[in-house]
Amino acid sequence: MNTFTGIFLAALVLSYGIQFWLAMRQKSYVLQHREQVPTAFQDRVSLSAHQKAADYTIEKSKLGDIDSVVGMVFLLALTLGGGISLVFDFWSTFDLSPLMASLLSMASIFLLMTVIEIPFSLYQTFVIEEKYGFNKSKLPQFVKDQLMSMGLTLVIGLPILALILWVMDSIGGLWWLYAWAIIMGFSLLMSWLFPTLIAPLFNKFEPMQEGSLKQRIQGLLERCGFNSQGIFIMDGSRRSGHGNAYFTGLGNNKRIVFFDTLVNSLDEEELEAVLAHELGHFKCKHTIKMLVASSVMTLISFAVLGWLITQDWFFDGLGVSTHSNAAALLLFMLVSPVFTTFMQPISAYFQRKFEFEADDFATRNAQGSKMISGLVKLYEENASTLTPDPLYSAFHYSHPPAAIRIAHIEEKMQSA
Repeated sequence: MNTFTGIFLAALVLSYGIQFWLAMRQKSYVLQHREQVPTAFQDRVSLSAHQKAADYTIEKSKLGDIDSVVGMVFLLALTLGGGISLVFDFWSTFDLSPLMASLLSMASIFLLMTVIEIPFSLYQTFVIEEKYGFNKSKLPQFVKDQLMSMGLTLVIGLPILALILWVMDSIGGLWWLYAWAIIMGFSLLMSWLFPTLIAPLFNKFEPMQEGSLKQRIQGLLERCGFNSQGIFIMDGSRRSGHGNAYFTGLGNNKRIVFFDTLVNSLDEEELEAVLAHELGHFKCKHTIKMLVASSVMTLISFAVLGWLITQDWFFDGLGVSTHSNAAALLLFMLVSPVFTTFMQPISAYFQRKFEFEADDFATRNAQGSKMISGLVKLYEENASTLTPDPLYSAFHYSHPPAAIRIAHIEEKMQSA
């Protein structure tokens, strides 16, 4: 234990304290506004739907609070409680190479973290989602998804982790630059492969059938100068009643995907407007901007880790007796979120800014009124609260709150 121990504990208390305080504000604010639909939505959303969204939001927040407490206790057990040292010491007793012992130590801790999260996922899916009519999944499907996710992590993640550990041990002082290049290359490759290799393992993707909807969407794509490898309908209803649409892939491997639940909920003009919003992200180069920002932050993180590895106080202050590159990497991954909480509202601000820009694009290239009606349907059918706490939404929300977002679209429509 040293001075850094106190700094870490102070940062931990501050980070989790902010999270719990914001969650408390959110629950209180949503509850206070539960009995009346906001003025802007009184002709669009029923009181029962508004109250359902409020109750759903509060229940998810309560579960999130418990999850955060468990996560904080587990983090302390791994660090100051000596958990990381115990796991590394355990694998060091076997006749293994240093690289294999380090890899198995990290894999063991990641497995523990996954197992701890499973009860929360079960409760979220089969209690909360079931209660509000969203869950369509069965327990065998849930188990299959968990096993497939862990299997993919083993098959894909462990080799990359092994390569990073080898680079850390073998390259020298500039290992962090090589590690950054590996991570960024891997991220780009997975983004390119995801639509055709990974996503079909979990869902079925059927090409959109010929008809008026496909013609309307193709017309929008032509007007916007967007080329894709197809328009697909995903069987999202197999697991959930929530609806969504998204772009996936990079370069010549881009796809447009609609959840079947979304196609069944919105009319053709609303679907066109929702897709125009997603096209707005592409035309405004938001994906590229976020990729650049992520790559810069990743590079900075690796550079900081490259310095921390040489500092004994980093290990000692976090209760880790094993001073190794693998232990440092694991510590950094676990502890850095505690020190970067302040970056969350900055990231959320720029994401909301991008959403406004995408809405502007959609208003110019589709019907703004249909964008609004489609959004209202999505808010109602997904039980998204219309009355989030302003501070909570400013800190966490990647999308503007409903009332602000719709008012912005209406303003753009009037000025057009």
